[in-house]
Amino acid sequence: MTKASSLELYKLRKELEVLEEKKGKGTELVSLYIPPDKNLNNVTSQMREEYSQAMNIKSARTRKNVQSALEVIMQRLKLIKDIPENGMVMLVGTIPRGTKDKMEVCMIAPPEKVMTYIYHCDSEFLLQPIRDMLTEKGTYGLLVLDRGEATVGLLKGKRIEIVRKINSTVPGKHGRGGQSQRRFERLIEIAAHEYFKRIGKHASEIFMNTPDLRGVIVGGPGPTKDFFMDEGYLHHEVQKKVLGIIDTSYTDDFGIRELVDNASEIFRDLEITKEKKLVQRFLSEVVRDHGLAAYGEKEVRDFLRKGAVNMLLVSEEVESFRVAISCSNCDHAESIIVHNLKTFEKELVEKACPKCNEKSLGIDEFKSTLDELTELAGITGANIEVISTETEDGQQLKAFGGIAAILRFKP
Repeated sequence: MTKASSLELYKLRKELEVLEEKKGKGTELVSLYIPPDKNLNNVTSQMREEYSQAMNIKSARTRKNVQSALEVIMQRLKLIKDIPENGMVMLVGTIPRGTKDKMEVCMIAPPEKVMTYIYHCDSEFLLQPIRDMLTEKGTYGLLVLDRGEATVGLLKGKRIEIVRKINSTVPGKHGRGGQSQRRFERLIEIAAHEYFKRIGKHASEIFMNTPDLRGVIVGGPGPTKDFFMDEGYLHHEVQKKVLGIIDTSYTDDFGIRELVDNASEIFRDLEITKEKKLVQRFLSEVVRDHGLAAYGEKEVRDFLRKGAVNMLLVSEEVESFRVAISCSNCDHAESIIVHNLKTFEKELVEKACPKCNEKSLGIDEFKSTLDELTELAGITGANIEVISTETEDGQQLKAFGGIAAILRFKP
């Protein structure tokens, strides 16, 4: 099964945001999920049956729109020779547009295998199965500790969540001698044992009640973490899921993040590790003399045109559009960059043309900045990664304007 790229997943999320806003006037929007092993002839036969059943719909408008959607689906199915390896999703229906209605067809290549055949007819498209595919699968338990404190966290996809902090009641060093020293040392060990039991109890409860727990990573400074594991303070079911014991310098929130960073070999297949390596590589080029780094839309676009970009890094929060507008009353035309297309459309209605002063400006066409950069990258063979803003590295990229590049060479 081919894994979707970060760019494909980003575009699919954006597409879902648009589809979520589309509503029908009645139960006339058809969602069809087809698994890869489904017989297309059987699907077509069911669509014919649904077409016949739609004759029983009382509302003439809804009946007409449902049957029109089913006709479109059957026409599309005739053109398909083989179902893609992940299956396919067809979303078809009539969407009201002011005084007019428009039949819309959306074909989606799912990022994961469609497991269940679904035919669904409602006033909105069935999108939850695709949303579920976009959800990061699996969670990792994180625990850092020493004799002073412990912190329990979870790594869910790219997001680190701090769940519990546990403070120690173990006494510090003492200056007693003789029998007092031995008695005090016994009290320290008893306190340490109770403290480790508390850590084990809280951590085990959290990890055992975490759905889809893939594994647990334990860390901390010095030998305390190893003693904790050797003595079996974690529940035996959690103990089985420990993937590694890692050295860290801290045992607080920073220690949890340090644990994730230091466990890169364990997490090497996770997106968070992949993103971190790319952003850190970019930052290392930024600080070098004559480093192979560029940032900012204008500079990166220029390097893309010259074929100098090896890896294009785009923050998922970067969203802008190049919009071509013109006046219907005169020959004025211009191209501008906007960041919120919906707001711009509303404002444009009330905006006067700078040439004839009439409120007659309209949008001729628009294209997202990401689509433009993607096209340039495709022409020159540059790779593209969309970087999450949920991580510290993603926030660092955002500070560079959200658009950056690692170069092949500097012209």
